[in-house]
This record gives sequence, C-alpha cells and structure tokens, in this order.
Amino acid sequence: MTKTIAIIGALDTKGAEFAFVKGELLRRNCRALVINIGIMGDPLFAPEVDADVVAEAGGRSLADLRNEGDRGTAVATMTTGITNVVKKLYDEGRIDGILGMGGSAGTVIATAAMRQLPIGFPKVMVSTLAAGDTAAYVGTKDIVLIPSVVDVAGVNRISALIFANAVGAIMGMVETPALSAGEVAVPAIETKPLIAASMFGNTTKLVDQCRAILDEHGYETLVFHATGTGGRTMESLIHDGYFTAVLDVTTTEWADELVGGFLTAGPERMDGAARQNLPQVIAPGCLDMVNFWGPDSVPARYKDRKFYYWNPNVTLMRTTPEENAELGRILAEKANQSAAAVAFFLPLQGVSVLDSPGGEFWWPEADRALFDAIKSHVRPSIPVYELDCNINDAAFAEAVTGKLLEFLA
Repeated sequence: MTKTIAIIGALDTKGAEFAFVKGELLRRNCRALVINIGIMGDPLFAPEVDADVVAEAGGRSLADLRNEGDRGTAVATMTTGITNVVKKLYDEGRIDGILGMGGSAGTVIATAAMRQLPIGFPKVMVSTLAAGDTAAYVGTKDIVLIPSVVDVAGVNRISALIFANAVGAIMGMVETPALSAGEVAVPAIETKPLIAASMFGNTTKLVDQCRAILDEHGYETLVFHATGTGGRTMESLIHDGYFTAVLDVTTTEWADELVGGFLTAGPERMDGAARQNLPQVIAPGCLDMVNFWGPDSVPARYKDRKFYYWNPNVTLMRTTPEENAELGRILAEKANQSAAAVAFFLPLQGVSVLDSPGGEFWWPEADRALFDAIKSHVRPSIPVYELDCNINDAAFAEAVTGKLLEFLA
C-alpha cells in the first residue's frame, strides 16, 4: 500500500527545498501531504494544507498574523495550529510518517507536532539546531534529528544529499513492519507485562540482577537511564499506560533537581506511578551524587565540595547531609501520593558504587540523614526495609524484586 508522508515547512521562504523533498518522495512511489507553516508570503507551490488552515487551528487568522508582524505571536500560533492539524491527520489515519525541515522557528513548530504523535510513528526533522542541546525539541518522543550541515536555504550539492537522506530515512521507517496489538513483527518479540526500572552507571549491577529475576518470572523490564531525559521519558510512558509496575531504584535525578545539577528530570519525577495507581518499589539509588559536565561547569559556590571525575565530560559532586535530609523528605512525600502498594528499601552500606565502604563518596552521616528523613516523613502504611548491604549487592536485588513480585501477585 502506498504510504503518505506529512511534510511540514515554510513554503514562502523554502519552497524550492520542499519541492525537492516532495519530488524525492514521489520518485520513490510515496505520497506527500505538504503542510505550509509560512505566514509572510505566498507559497512557492501549492500545499495540501495551507498556512491559513494551520493559523485558524491555532486560534488566529493568517491575515491578522501578517498585519501584526509579531514573530513571537506567529510562531506560537502556528505551533498550536500544527499540533492540532497533525493530530487530526493521524487520528484519521491519513499519514504514515512525518518529515520537517527548518531553522530555529521551523524546528520549534515541526517538532511540536511530532511530539503529539505516539512512540513508533516515524518522525524525521532536518534542522540547523540538530547538533546542539536538542532536549526541548525531542522531549520524550523518538524524533530523529538530522543536522542540516548547511542552512536550509537552497538546494545545492550538500543540502541535496542531506534532504535525500532524510527522505530515505523516513521511507525506511514507514516501510518497516511495526508492532501492534495482537500482531508480531519481524523479528518476533514475545509480549510480556512491562516493568519500568530506573538505572544509572552506579546502579547498573543492581538493575541487571533485577531484570534477570523479573525475566524469570515472566516480566519484561524497560530500563531508563536516569539522565533527566530518561526519567522524563519513563514518567511519560507510565502516564501512557505501558507498565504494570515500577521499580524506581535510581532516584538520582532528584539530587540534580534539588541542588542544580545538569541531569534533572523536573519536579514531576516520581508522580507517574501514583497517578496511574501502579505498585512500586523505591530505593534512593545514586542520591549521593549531583551531575555536572566538565570541571569548569561546576558553579563557584560548590568549589569546596567533594568531587569525583567520572570522565572528562562528567563531574560528580557528593551530596551533603542537609541535602540528603531534604531528598528523603521529597521521596517520602512522592510515595505518600500513591493509593497503590508502595515500599521503600534502604541499603545501609551505600546507595551507589562510589558510596560504599572505602569508596570516594562513602559518607555514613549523609546516608543516615537520607534514610531518617524517608522514615520520618513516609506515611505509616508504607513499609521501609533497611538492608545491611550495598545497593548493588545480590541481596538487595533479590529483596526489591521479591517485594515487587509480591505486589504483583
């Protein structure tokens, strides 16, 4: 069956570029559904969805946007409009993939539409911003960003290669069989109940052991690297109803949120399980550390703190007893929101590889402040188990998975 690709772009300024992409799709026997987001001039060729439709879907008329001449208002309106237009096209089953190209404004608008679409739906964005910090554009979705190398301004010997490869990428995606309910793609993947688990480099051994145990009991564990984006993605998928339970044994992103590190997942981290009424087991994994980039990225106010240089681009800073007391309170209050089964497990011999007896971050007073705060703030109906081992020890893995399996039973 012929596939249809939605193409998002400003046809008033980049008509030649999008005409090239449309031609490439047609040459590959694919339909192109072009959506114009350019507002200042007439499109250089006729789209399937014109800019006035997008503007109206965003709550304004195209004429008003042109008369006002306010770029910020125009971008905001077209961003709202394109999300509504694309969502409607998806809901009606009219598109099989989405491709955008642009600079800063084009990237903001097109990726907003892409983030409304489910994981697995093909999404490709050619952008001048693809080589920088792209978290704001990708969010928690599987958007493929392709650096434009040169500006999206004309079809030349460089840009033609980039545009053609972008078409090849989206075509490869839409032609790949996808998994759907009751249907198995190639390669075959056995469908099992899903468990969400959080992990960091310093809790890899723990989560690997937990995953093996859960696999033996017929569960599939999806592991999320607690790098900020990983935590946000886990929360998003919990909200979308993918999971049966949550094994949140690496809550380190809260240390970054509290202290100002670079890998924060935001203040809603740990809200998903409670909102979805999912059983969960929680451990304070890697709350001994806050993440910065290279040494020069550490704020001057922290110059007298204890550091560990994980690699040239990652600097870890030890959390203090005062910070740990606050982190313990936050974790307890997050758990208190849940009406489902919840349990805490506290490893008395350290919450990471570095925080173990003799390790660089071993600080029993800081850990005790963390553990005492959890116990004093958690509601009485939530059990707290203290184990005389490190978080990465086999005994800890067996205990946390055992309790989660008990909840699931």
